[in-house]
Amino acid sequence: MRVRDAIMNTGIPVNNDRLMVGVLGNRNSGKSHTWNMLFGRTVRTGGEPRLLTLRPGERVEVFLVSGSPEERQLYVDKILAGQNCRIVLCSMQYVANVQRTLDYFIHNHFALRVQWLNPGFSDPGPVADDLGLVDTILGTRQSTVSLRDGTQDARPRVQEIREVIHGWALYRDLIL
Repeated sequence: MRVRDAIMNTGIPVNNDRLMVGVLGNRNSGKSHTWNMLFGRTVRTGGEPRLLTLRPGERVEVFLVSGSPEERQLYVDKILAGQNCRIVLCSMQYVANVQRTLDYFIHNHFALRVQWLNPGFSDPGPVADDLGLVDTILGTRQSTVSLRDGTQDARPRVQEIREVIHGWALYRDLIL
């Protein structure tokens, strides 16, 4: 038995063995549209994990936080209380208190994969990272940020998210 398998069989969490796929953007930037396209229907935050189809015959369990915690003024630590789903999809609004959302995922050892919709669908143009979020995310082990134009067709960025989730889940034998 490999060491990694032995550790996982003990129930001890391996650092960064949870994944947060985030879509970051201003209000009306396309965050919810991204999740709706990913699932192929209108989706909202629920109380339980749900199955996401990655390819025909391949699904994975995810927990969705649609409608950013910042807009809802309901913090992600409350939304995810008691959740142990390995993959969390999370909308994040580009405002100062999004740092609390990022801190939750960082302190709980999630690998972060964030798409920043900049410009977002309703934005007049690209904006600078005045909040320093890119540095915060990239300073976290095993994390990435990709800048995507929310005014363009969402299909390529949604496919990118699907591929990231698939590769991460396949490596960890989470595909159902």
